[in-house]
Amino acid sequence: MATQLGDGIWWFDLRGVNAYLIEDDVLTLVDAGTPLGARAIAAGIEETGHAVADIERVLLTHYDMDHVGALDRLDDLDAVVRAGAADARVLTGDAKPPWRNHKGAFQRAMGPFVGTPDLPVAPIDDGEAVGSFTAYHTPGHTPGHTAFVSEERSAGFLGDLVFESAGALTVSAWPMSYDTREAAASVRSLAECAPVFDGLGMGHGVPFVRDGDQRLADLARSLR
Repeated sequence: MATQLGDGIWWFDLRGVNAYLIEDDVLTLVDAGTPLGARAIAAGIEETGHAVADIERVLLTHYDMDHVGALDRLDDLDAVVRAGAADARVLTGDAKPPWRNHKGAFQRAMGPFVGTPDLPVAPIDDGEAVGSFTAYHTPGHTPGHTAFVSEERSAGFLGDLVFESAGALTVSAWPMSYDTREAAASVRSLAECAPVFDGLGMGHGVPFVRDGDQRLADLARSLR
């Protein structure tokens, strides 16, 4: 089901993980759920009056099975995929997560369940503009984790840098992160440099439709 969060912005609740659709300069999908989520994503896109074939850009906050899993299962998807460089290399199969890191070992174990999409994948740099969004490198949960914030759309998509529970934000915890200290530093850095934005979409939990930047700032202050 598609839930409208703002003008031209929709949330897809995919049974525990989120994806988003934005009418930006081109129709943009943010994250792509699990391998089992393709049908729900396609149905949600149709609810918004669009079709999968209309999507021209996919912004990935990071590589994890529950965020990239449907990319190779969305029929008619023909879009450029943008992701942080380290995670983009894992998505294309040019690199593998490290066994020596607990999160990397888990990603490797899940690798056989994630197909390599037959789509162009281009790394995105810290500070790069893509449509109305600016990419912010926010490592910690994964090495290439990237947040996308648009002042024009007053929206930020933070992936698994933060989690929502009972209306509160927490930083990505140790079991799910490569480096929790780095994740906390990324929260503080993003809170300092991102523009004002209302809508805050995270990978897990219920998105906020107002005061997103303030909620992020409150979390950053609690981590000092």
